[in-house]
Amino acid sequence: TLILSVVAGALLFPVVIFIGTATRLSAATREQRYAAMRLVGATPRQITLIAAVESTLAAVVGTALGFGLYLALRPLVATVPFTGDRFFVEDLALTAPQGLAVLLGVPVAAAVAARLALRRVTISPLGVSRRVTPRPPTVWRVVPLLAGLAELAWFVGRRPDTTNGQTAAYLTGFLVIMLGLVVAGPWLTMAAARAVAARTGRPATLIAVRRLADDPKAGFRSVAGLILALFVTTATVSIIGTIDANRGALSGDPQTRVAVEHGADSDQPPMTAAVPERVLADLKAVPGFRALAVAHANPDGLAREASRRPGGPAPLLADCADLAQVPVVGHCAPGAAVAAVEPYGFLSLTSQQAVEWPSAPITAEVAARLPVQSLYVTTDGSTAAKERVRTILSRAFPDHNARTVHDWGSAEQQILAGWRQLADVVLLTTLPIAGCSLAVSVVAGLSDRRRPFAMLRLTGAPLRLLRWVIALESALPLLVVAAIATGTGFGAAAMFLKSQMHYDLVSPGAVYFALVLLGLAVSLGIIASTLPLLKRITGPEAARNG
Repeated sequence: TLILSVVAGALLFPVVIFIGTATRLSAATREQRYAAMRLVGATPRQITLIAAVESTLAAVVGTALGFGLYLALRPLVATVPFTGDRFFVEDLALTAPQGLAVLLGVPVAAAVAARLALRRVTISPLGVSRRVTPRPPTVWRVVPLLAGLAELAWFVGRRPDTTNGQTAAYLTGFLVIMLGLVVAGPWLTMAAARAVAARTGRPATLIAVRRLADDPKAGFRSVAGLILALFVTTATVSIIGTIDANRGALSGDPQTRVAVEHGADSDQPPMTAAVPERVLADLKAVPGFRALAVAHANPDGLAREASRRPGGPAPLLADCADLAQVPVVGHCAPGAAVAAVEPYGFLSLTSQQAVEWPSAPITAEVAARLPVQSLYVTTDGSTAAKERVRTILSRAFPDHNARTVHDWGSAEQQILAGWRQLADVVLLTTLPIAGCSLAVSVVAGLSDRRRPFAMLRLTGAPLRLLRWVIALESALPLLVVAAIATGTGFGAAAMFLKSQMHYDLVSPGAVYFALVLLGLAVSLGIIASTLPLLKRITGPEAARNG
């Protein structure tokens, strides 16, 4: 639920940003036209109505086309195994409220975006020619970002007990961080521009950073979608990679593949009061049998303070003599008689031979009389031995599951494969949308500033210098905030993993960093592809007609 919710947010944020960016593409031309209408007597209400109708009509057409594509592509999309299994077509059906929300929400969003984009014209007929430097963003803009990180940090060691509580805690943190990156982006852009301005003397760089410092919102707006995509990708890849590294889900540790685990989950009643002697004899008679470890229930909650998950189920109790025979599941402290083992401590895809379980204040004799929660049997690794052990346990305790590490690894591998598919979905959808937003925003910025650039050309500024100005204005916020978004993604992933699973963050590896660099290079290429427009829109006629 958490991952699906974060993915949904990752898909929606760039779309909302793209709507606002696309609406601003022709804002300069419309501002001049609407301002002329104001000069001949049109009221602000009339201008607002005209702008809203124009944007709404286009949005209605786009929404109709979107529904058509949805109906045409739904059978094809249903075959894509996003979470490891394909869907039925009926699974991708919209309910009436959902369809109505899209049908009405998109045009309304377009109308609101148009109203906000043209708010200067509706205030004054001279709004087009009388532009002032907007108020600079304040440092308070970083508060939402810090608040999201603080929330995730708060739950490290304080994980909620229920699934709904965990989802609410972590989802809120991730969404607040995503919102915080958007809110803090302009201030971070301004701070970076001022820092560069104080350390450079090159004309193109000075012009670019001074313009960014004067209007950092416009500079950051073009890269906001890419920044969110980078944050979500970093967090998702880091979380999946760390889980994979800790659980060994791709194949399982060679030392654990030989084992069969049978028992009740920690939230279920114990499987039996005691293991019958006949079952023990049958297990030991299996060719290839090596050892048996028994985990007993802990009704009194002994050694709960030593649990890795405060507030979770009490640890299970295991005889240290048994653990000595099965070193792959960990060992006791020197001199201990009974160990306090995590509820799922035996069921691990990686060897825990180096793990030293805390001692429990109970004797081995008393622990042996407690109900049995699970059994862990090691074999020589042969299929015949594992299957015979599983058959014996399944017949003796038919109400519980007997599974090998291979079974558990296959299930974990399928889950992780589904999460990777979702990460791919985020990449394949958000990056093109963010790239379109970047291109549209750069073009819109060129259109907004064609008269100032035309005047600079008339005064002798070379076209190459102006192209460097445009490139730097887009590249600086992209690179600076991208670095912060990447670091934030690593930090959020590390806190989530520590709080939810008690894992330390594992580096995603060289492939991830190579893909990030490739994505940034493609983004810079998109910026470069818009620069030829500068020559065409900054000719002498732009200065004459401005």
